[in-house]
Amino acid sequence: MPDDFVKVAKVSEIADATLKTVSVKDGDVTIANVDGKYYAIGAICKHAEWDLSEGYIESDSIVCAGHGAKWNLQTGEAEFHEPLDPEPLYDVKIVGDDIYLRKRS
Repeated sequence: MPDDFVKVAKVSEIADATLKTVSVKDGDVTIANVDGKYYAIGAICKHAEWDLSEGYIESDSIVCAGHGAKWNLQTGEAEFHEPLDPEPLYDVKIVGDDIYLRKRS
């Protein structure tokens, strides 16, 4: 595995349609399993600082449990009644049962 990817979790820990927050050196990251495809996005909602793993998956977004901000898992952009900065995105690699992340530039 390239040096810039970090092992953070196991596939078996994140069932389909669920979320899990993990810690990396840059901060916390929420991993989403959407129909067997894994996405990783900054974990703390920019609106009210809720952990996004407390929310739920809707299509290709996470809906924050705090005030309903929707975070697109592919772009990091928010859909909300006020402008919010995007969440950082992470590249995900699966090797066996291991999940590796790398922050996108």
